[in-house]
Parts: sequence; C-alpha cells; structure tokens
Amino acid sequence: MPLVGFLLGVGLAVLLTFLFGVYTIGPTQRGVLTTFRRAQRIGGVTSEDPVLGALLKEEEKPRYSYPNIRVIRPGGPYFKWPWQKLHKVDMTIQTTDITWDPEVKQSYIEAVTKDNLTVAINGQIRWKPCERNLYAYLFGVAHPEIHVIGYFISVLRDRIATFQGDVTEGAVEGVSINDLRKNLSSINRYMEETCRKTTARYGVELDAALITTIDPPADVDEALASINTTQNQVAASISQSKADADQKLKMAEQAVQIAQNRASAEAGPLIELGRTLATMHGEGGKPALVAYLRNASLPLREKAAQTIVNL
Repeated sequence: MPLVGFLLGVGLAVLLTFLFGVYTIGPTQRGVLTTFRRAQRIGGVTSEDPVLGALLKEEEKPRYSYPNIRVIRPGGPYFKWPWQKLHKVDMTIQTTDITWDPEVKQSYIEAVTKDNLTVAINGQIRWKPCERNLYAYLFGVAHPEIHVIGYFISVLRDRIATFQGDVTEGAVEGVSINDLRKNLSSINRYMEETCRKTTARYGVELDAALITTIDPPADVDEALASINTTQNQVAASISQSKADADQKLKMAEQAVQIAQNRASAEAGPLIELGRTLATMHGEGGKPALVAYLRNASLPLREKAAQTIVNL
C-alpha cells in the first residue's frame, strides 16, 4: 500500500505538472519566464543597445542599465516547470488620460505659464511596452505606467512654463495662453520627441501625445474671449478698409487710364499732322508749306464768307 500511494502521488504530481506547466502566448502578447524570480539573461545590457542606448545621456546609462532577457514570442504550446513563473505582457497600444492617478481623483492637470497664469490641461498619451526592454517594464519599476505619466506631466509642465511663441508659428510673445492654444500640435510633437527616453528608462514606448485642451481660469477665459472678439472686429474693419481703399485705387487707376487714352486720341491727329508737314517741308521746302496752308485755309474762308453773308 505505501508503494501504491507513492506511485499515485508521483503520477498526480506529473499530471499536474503537465496540466499547469503547458502554456501558449497570444498573437498580441510576449512572455517572460522567471526561475526562482530570476529572468533568463541572453547577454549584454540595454544601455549598450544601439537603439535604447542612444536615448540616454552618458550619466544616465549606469542608472538605467537593465539586462537583456529572453522574450517568448507568440505561439505554443510551451512548457514550464512548477518553480518557474510566466509573465505575459500585452503589447497592444494603450491610451491613458494624463489625469489618471491611482491615488488622486482629478479632472485636469494644472500648469503655470511663463506669464504666471495657471492653466488646466487635458489630454491622453498612447503607449505600449517595449519588447527590447521588457526587464525594465516588468522588474525595473513597480508601476511603469505611473512612472511614465509622472515623467510626461513633469516634462509638460516645464514646456508650458518656458513656452514662447515664435514668428514661424505665428505666435505673439506676451500672450502665452493664445500661443499655447494655437500651437497644440507643435507642443504634442515636442512631447513625443522629448519623452522617447521612457523606452530606455521604464520599458514603455510612447506612441503619441494628445494634449487636447489648455484652458485658463474662467474669469481670464472671459477676458481672453472679449480680447479675441475685439481683435476679430478690428481685423474685420481693417480688411474692409483695405478692400475699400483697393477699390478706390483701382477706380483711380482706371480714370487715369481713360484720361491717357483720351489724350492719346486727341494728340494722335496733331502728331500725324506734324509728321506730314515735316515730310512736305523736307521734299518741297517752304513753298510747299505755303501752298498747303493756302489750300487748307480755303474751306475756312468760304465758311467765314457764308457767315458774313448770313449776318
């Protein structure tokens, strides 16, 4: 009986090992096995990786130098021993509100502009785990998502505090809230570029920054709305005045053109007469001009004689 019980125990242990030791990895997942809480290394560290290492400064590399580990690709069935633990990681892109905080409930993030105006910011980030640095994602920090959100907000607040519109962006220095609102796309691009190092730091790859709203306090917003309305009215008046001036200028140009055409029409016969007289003088001399004047004056003399007779 003791032998039978032993054999049954061994058989049950083997059965359970195979039942719970077989696993698969889904198409959007990656797996990492740990043996007695240690992940299998494959040599090298992330700070020496040509992609991840380029994201870090030299002084940051010793701090964020994680071992390269074996990553299990989609497929299966795979087998693991009872003393091994499987960590499955969802590799799909996820969206998180920047207001998300497991300890604080908030509807917006506050930041201070360069002209000391407190604004409320809302938006999201899209991110996913980095397969090249899953050690940092799984074991480097306790909650990588919280670290990434905190780092993103820190960089965002610094950007808001130092943001200054330039001529190429069409911004006007001194109206920072308007600058920020007009340049949301450039701020998002800046955040995406600056936060790329989260891949090397926390194993989280930032896919996109989506800052959607930057709102000042209600009283300031009303004042800005009034300023914008006034500016729009002034711009409309300037446009209308410019259009009227352009129309009057066009009319003046047309009047000048008409006067020039009339002058040309009146001067044309005189110019042609001068050319004819010059030709006659060149060919026949003074006698030819005297004869021409005599013949040209005959109709005038006849009209004068008729006028005198009628009187």
